[in-house]
Amino acid sequence: MRACDITGKKVHLANNVSHAQNRTRKRQLPNLQDKRVWVPEQNRFVKLTLSTRAIRTINKIGLKAVCKKFNVNFESITKPR
Repeated sequence: MRACDITGKKVHLANNVSHAQNRTRKRQLPNLQDKRVWVPEQNRFVKLTLSTRAIRTINKIGLKAVCKKFNVNFESITKPR
């Protein structure tokens, strides 16, 4: 299952409701992007699956601060795969 590496956003389930109040299930997908993020502490890029909100926050305050904000282990995110 795809989810954001930082925020943990993932697929939600909801209902389509017709005029006659018939309910059918649907999936609401988050806007996830595969992104290379520069890590200045390690002087290299790291590939992450991020929501667009996480990308904007990383651009604003940096990857290490975002990991601290969302209680994500910075070392586990940045270790080589």
